[in-house]
Amino acid sequence: MDGLKPAPKDLDLNALFIGDKAENGQLYKDLLNELVDEHLGWRKNYIPQDKGMISPEQQSQPNFKATVNRMKDVLDELSQRIRTESVPWHSAGRYWGHMNSETLMPSILAYNYAMLWNGNNVAYESSPATSQMEEEVGHDLAELMGYKNGWGHIVADGSLANLEGLWYARNIKSLPLAMKEITPELVAGKSDWELLNLPTSEIMDLLEKAGTKLDEIKSKSARGGEHLRELGKWLVPQTKHYSWLKAADIIGIGLDQVVPVPVDDNYRMDINALEDIINKLTADKTPILGVVGVAGSTEEGAVDNIDKIVELRKKFAAKGVYFYLHVDAAYGGYARAIFLDEDNKFIPYEDLKDVHEKYGVFTEKKDYIKRDVYEAYKAFDEAESITIDPHKMGYVPYAAGGIAIKDIRMRDTISYFATYVFEKGADIPALLGAYILEGSKAGATAAAVWAAHRVLPLNVSGYGKLIGASMEGANRYYNFLSNLEFKVGEHTIEVHPLTNPDFNMVDYVLTEKGNHSLKDINDLNHKMYEEASYVKGSLYGKEYIVSHTDFAQSDYGDSPLNFVKSLGVSEEDWNDVKKVTIIRASVMTPYMNKAENFNYFTPKIKLAMQHDLEAIFEK
Repeated sequence: MDGLKPAPKDLDLNALFIGDKAENGQLYKDLLNELVDEHLGWRKNYIPQDKGMISPEQQSQPNFKATVNRMKDVLDELSQRIRTESVPWHSAGRYWGHMNSETLMPSILAYNYAMLWNGNNVAYESSPATSQMEEEVGHDLAELMGYKNGWGHIVADGSLANLEGLWYARNIKSLPLAMKEITPELVAGKSDWELLNLPTSEIMDLLEKAGTKLDEIKSKSARGGEHLRELGKWLVPQTKHYSWLKAADIIGIGLDQVVPVPVDDNYRMDINALEDIINKLTADKTPILGVVGVAGSTEEGAVDNIDKIVELRKKFAAKGVYFYLHVDAAYGGYARAIFLDEDNKFIPYEDLKDVHEKYGVFTEKKDYIKRDVYEAYKAFDEAESITIDPHKMGYVPYAAGGIAIKDIRMRDTISYFATYVFEKGADIPALLGAYILEGSKAGATAAAVWAAHRVLPLNVSGYGKLIGASMEGANRYYNFLSNLEFKVGEHTIEVHPLTNPDFNMVDYVLTEKGNHSLKDINDLNHKMYEEASYVKGSLYGKEYIVSHTDFAQSDYGDSPLNFVKSLGVSEEDWNDVKKVTIIRASVMTPYMNKAENFNYFTPKIKLAMQHDLEAIFEK
């Protein structure tokens, strides 16, 4: 593969990060200096007989030196501001907040190096090397999802990838209606309802038969503004990311076509509610454009039962109803690596613990992976498209989102060709610009993701170990919080974790013992967030950093009700306040899986929380 030596059988994650205390800092500097020297040598050796444009005489001039000094001053100011106002994501036992962590050193180095060339991956001629890398990364992502004839690419973030998913669904679903007008012989004898419920694979087969009529068909599809109101509803769980509303707005579907599906007590899509919604809509001949399942919701880390959504689709397909399935795995997508063996085959559930022990995925042989989560990931290959963000659980620097599609032929339903950027039908490996939303895009991002995938294979021997470290750390944190209590003067403060994590997100609520007022509970948790975040004081001096969110009735319905009741809050109070404030932690650190590391920090976390609570009750 790419002329590289095989990855070692026992990868050491400690070699792949700069380190909490810059333990690998010198290694980073050495490797970076080597790469910078390579780039400088490349410049010098390109047509070496050419004259240099900046002479030694110019470099010795006062205005040159003054300009250099000005540049140094600006960089010093830049350094001071960033060091003072940045969040210490790298801190293994201090940062328990958003979806950020240490990023992989090989990715940082690849980004540092590639940005010196400033490749633009929209066009092959402006970035041959990194365009090829992105093409390879796209195939990596497709293979990770279990797609046999799939494709993928990097986007700026998960919101754009979700937008692309809806773009695919909209265009594909509208094509049969366009065929009825342009190539009626391909869909003869089918009613409009049947055309709106054709499976994606059948539509792709028909499109192949259309031959040279493809562009004409596309012009009469949703692309040309046709049939938009006929395509039906886009169903998303209540835990939906805000990007879905923006996508429906931008893509022309309309916000009123986005239907929220209730979630259960575990914040997963309620499959029975989904079935009821589809039944009611289709009984009135309202089509289902598509359903979104989430793998790793951004608030709870919940993994929807993708396998059950697939089963439901098969059940409805037997009745002549078909919907597009998109999995929003922006956060949780890389976790599929923990289920793949070295041949990228899905590991049987009964063998999972033994395989994980063999590869050192976890430090302890415990039940970290729930069977229903396993089944959800196993069903990923049934979805038409999947969002996956390398800049989240890929541990790659921003901005690196991604999308994978099941059938490479789907690209033709959204493609555009600009002759000044690329030639239609050109025999080159990567025509990315024809099939993506973005125009200009950094080749350095592709290099960063490519390097990460080559150092860490996308299976149990590579990324599986990194994901495992994160999941084990999350379980340690959850268990730690489950037995936590504080005395602050006359007050006793209890800690209540939300749910045992599906993945690596751990949420909890602080309550004052004996006080069952939801308003007071929310007030206490918001004040805790302010003390342990950027809101108050210097981030650099914080000893425990968290994030927070609100589970509001307007978004979540009554799915938080049982948890709220477990805090002693009445249903009447819930209906009055209509939200619960949650302290939230994405446990991405690769270091807290080890008991000795975690146990080193727990007394320090307790002390920091105690100080924050004392500050709250002093006021």
